[in-house]
Amino acid sequence: MRENSPLLFVGAVIGVFAIILSVAFAMIKEKKKEIGFERNMEDAEIIKRLLHYAKPYWKRFIFVGVTMFVSIAYSILSPLIVGWIETLIVGDFELKQLFTAVALYGSILLISMVCLYVQAIVLQKTGQQIISHLREDVFTHIESLSHDQLNQIPVGKLVTRVTNDTNAISLMFTSLLVNLVKNCFVIIGVLVAMITVNYQLTLMVLCFAPFIVLFTYIFRKFSRRAYRRVKDCTTDINTYLSENLSGIKITQIFNREDKKLKDFTLKSNNLGKAKQKEILVFSIFRPLIYMLYISSVLCLLYLGGKGYLEGSSFFGQTLKSGTIVTFYMYISKFFDPIQNLAEQFNRLQSAFASAEKVFTIMDYEPEIVDSPDAIDLEEMRGEIEFKDVWFAYVPDEWVLKGVSFHVNAGDTVAFVGATGSGKTTILSLICRNYEFQKGQILIDGIDIRKIKISSLRKNFGQMLQDVFLFSGTIRSNIVLRDESISDEEIRAACEYVNADKFIYKQEQGLDEIVRERGNNFSAGQRQLLSFARTVVHKPTVMILDEATANIDTETELLIQDSLEKMRNIGTMLIVAHRLSTVQHADNIIVLANGKIIEQGTHQDLLAKRGRYYQLYTIQYHKNQMKKA
Repeated sequence: MRENSPLLFVGAVIGVFAIILSVAFAMIKEKKKEIGFERNMEDAEIIKRLLHYAKPYWKRFIFVGVTMFVSIAYSILSPLIVGWIETLIVGDFELKQLFTAVALYGSILLISMVCLYVQAIVLQKTGQQIISHLREDVFTHIESLSHDQLNQIPVGKLVTRVTNDTNAISLMFTSLLVNLVKNCFVIIGVLVAMITVNYQLTLMVLCFAPFIVLFTYIFRKFSRRAYRRVKDCTTDINTYLSENLSGIKITQIFNREDKKLKDFTLKSNNLGKAKQKEILVFSIFRPLIYMLYISSVLCLLYLGGKGYLEGSSFFGQTLKSGTIVTFYMYISKFFDPIQNLAEQFNRLQSAFASAEKVFTIMDYEPEIVDSPDAIDLEEMRGEIEFKDVWFAYVPDEWVLKGVSFHVNAGDTVAFVGATGSGKTTILSLICRNYEFQKGQILIDGIDIRKIKISSLRKNFGQMLQDVFLFSGTIRSNIVLRDESISDEEIRAACEYVNADKFIYKQEQGLDEIVRERGNNFSAGQRQLLSFARTVVHKPTVMILDEATANIDTETELLIQDSLEKMRNIGTMLIVAHRLSTVQHADNIIVLANGKIIEQGTHQDLLAKRGRYYQLYTIQYHKNQMKKA
C-alpha cells in the first residue's frame, strides 16, 4: 500500500479537479441561448458551402495532405529512434551505429521541417485566395441589396462580416482543418506505436484518457461561450465606431465628447472583459491538460524506473531504458495533439459561427432584381409616367397614395411640397432604389420592372443634397473609376457646370486629393463636382434632390447657371424647397400627404392661388425681409 501512495496521491489530485469542474459545468444553464452559442445553420451545410470556395484548389490540398503525412511520420518514428539511441548508449555499440541512428533522426527531422514549411506556404497562399474570393462575393452581394435592406443593417455589422468574420474563416483554411486532421492521425499513430512497444505502459497512460475527455468536454462549453461573447462585443464596437466616427462633427458641435467617450469606454471594457474570460478559460484548461501530462510522466518514471532499477518485469514485460525514454517522448506527443484538438475544435466552431454570419448576409435575397424577361434599353428618350402608384416604407403606412403624372422627354419637372409629402420617394422609385407596391411606372412606355436595373440606372444621373465623395482625387470622383472617360471629356464637363472655376485653382488640378467624404471641399464645391460627375456620364434623365440647399449665394448663382445648361441635356426632375430654382420648369407638381394636389407652370400655379401660391408668397416675403 505504501509503495502505491504516490499513485494514489496523483489520482486524488486529479479527482478533486474533476469534481470541481463537473460542479461548475452543472451550474451552467443548458439552454444554448443562455451560453451564447445559438446556431441556426448546421455544420454540414456550412462545410458544403465553404467547400464550394475550396474546390478549385483541391490539388493543392492533396499536396498538403502528402506533406502532412510526412510530418506525422516524424512524430511517430522520432521516439522510436531516440529510444534506439538510448539502448545503444547504455550497451556495447559501434560508433558507426550511433552515427547511423543520429543521421536517420536528423534526416527525418529535416524532411519534416521542409514539409511543414512548404505546407504553411501553400496553405497561406491558398487560404488567402479563397478568402479573397469569399470577400468579393460578400461585397458584391451587399451591393445588390436594396436601399431598404441596407437601411436595416448597421454599416459596422457589414464591415465586421467582410473583415473580421472572413479572417476567422481564413484560419480554418490556413491551419485549423489540416491541424485537426493531423492531430487525429498523430494520436492514432502514437497510440498504435505505444501498444507495439509496451501495451502495459500504454494501458497505464490510457488511465488518464477519461479525465482528458471530461476536461475537454467541459472546456468546449466554456470556450464556446467565450468565443461568441468576444465576437458579439467586436461587432458591437465596430458598429459603434462606424456610426460615431462618421458623425463625430455632430458630437463636437453639441459638446458630447465626454458622453460618447463613456459609451465607447463601456463597449471597449465589455470587449476587454470578454477577452479576459476567453484567456481565463484557456489559462485553466491548458494547465489542467499539462497536469495530466506531468502526472502520466511521473507515473511512467515511478513504475518504469522502479521496475528497471529493480530488474523486475512490469506486468510480465521486462523494461529497458530505451523503452522508458521512448514512452516519455510518446506521452508528450500523445497529450500535445489532444490539447491542440480541443482548442482547434473550438476555433473551428468559431470559424463556423463566423461563416454562418457571413452566409446569413449572403442569404439575404435582394428585394429588387431583374425579371426573367427584363430587357436592355439601347437608348432612352426620357419619357416618364406614373400610373396610380402606391408606396409604403412600412406596411399600410402609405407615403404615396395613387400618384399619377406624365413627364415628356426633355422636359424639366419640379416636385414641391412639405417635408414628408413624398417628393424624394418618387425619385427613388424611378431609379428602382425601392419597389412600389401598387400601380405602374413607365419609362418610354415600358414598365420599369421589365427593364434591367443596370440598363435603367446607367441612363440616370442623380445629384443629391448630401453629396458623397470617395477618398481619392477629383478626377477619380468624377469618372468613378471609369477609365474610358478621357481628360478632355472631364474638362468639358467641368466647364459645362462651372466646376472648373475652383478645380483649376487647386494646386494639383484634377489630381487634387479628396479626403474622406470630401471634407476638404465646401458644400457648394462638392455639389458642382456631383454635377460634373453626372454630366460626364451623359445621362438621359437627371435627378436633383435638394441640390441647391445649404450653399452660399455665390455658388448658388453658378449652380443656377449650370442647371440652365443641363436642361438641354435631357429630362430633368427637380426636388427643391427654394422655389426660385424651379420657376422655369415646364411642369411643377405640388404634393401633400402623398398625393398630387396641383400641377402646372409657375405662372399657372400662381394664378390658381393654391398651395404653391402660399409657399411662393411665404418665401418671397422672407427674401424681402433678408434684403431689408
